[in-house]
Amino acid sequence: MPYLDENSNLCARDVGTQLTPNATQKTTLIVAGCYVIVIAILWHVPVLSWIIYPFKLLTVGFHEMSHAIAGILTCATIHSVELDPDEGGETRMSGGVPWITLPAGYLGSSFIGAALIACGFDTNASKIACIVLGVFFIFTLWWARKNWLTWILILGMSGLIVLFWLVADSVALRYFILFVGVMSDLYVLWDVIDDTIARKVNSSDASAFARVCGCFPSQVWGVIWLIVAFMYFAAGIIVGLVAFKESTSEQESAAAHFLPAPGSSGAMTSVPLPGVLLMIVTTLSWKLLL
Repeated sequence: MPYLDENSNLCARDVGTQLTPNATQKTTLIVAGCYVIVIAILWHVPVLSWIIYPFKLLTVGFHEMSHAIAGILTCATIHSVELDPDEGGETRMSGGVPWITLPAGYLGSSFIGAALIACGFDTNASKIACIVLGVFFIFTLWWARKNWLTWILILGMSGLIVLFWLVADSVALRYFILFVGVMSDLYVLWDVIDDTIARKVNSSDASAFARVCGCFPSQVWGVIWLIVAFMYFAAGIIVGLVAFKESTSEQESAAAHFLPAPGSSGAMTSVPLPGVLLMIVTTLSWKLLL
């Protein structure tokens, strides 16, 4: 992006400077790297995998929600969205365009993960991300109103969002959003490798897409989706580095005046959104159950 130097000459910003992390961003990158290592260990150790089990289901929810959104955009009728305890899911729809709805699961959830990673570099961006997630949760509850596991998962995640919003002036929320983003992208990478590259699963999205298009086998589409997922992951980090250059103290000051947590310095002049969100989700949940 061009800028004016002190001599009023139009210059191009140094890309290297934009991508060079400051102290706060270095901390965020280190935390994200630790997340990758910890998630990789917990994901593949049978006993320890239960620690991240709810977040595995959340990433499956992103996958199914992406199918549903693509279905709506292609004029499909969404009948239901379901999650099951075996970390699987299903989106039932009629109509739509299979060329778009089938790859939307992996590509959509990797895009969501990348967006959350970028937002994880900034506290206020993380707050906005939580509001968007809240909208996703409400739509998912509507489509999955008969699936008890989805209800438990979303209500639990909503509670965690409210909790982390209240901790340390919402700093904890930023690292929570970063964790969910990393988790979502890693889920796409490992699931694509497991279902389409390492072994062929006839019921996988890639297999169904290969039958629809007929031009490549499912393994080829798996590799293509894997490359796109890597690109999304890298893009999330790059956007975070370029867009959010504020230091920790600057972020704390801005967060105190933007949707502040109750009890913070800016809460007296602003609406305590976490409490409002919790009340809205609870009310809608009750109405949907009835």
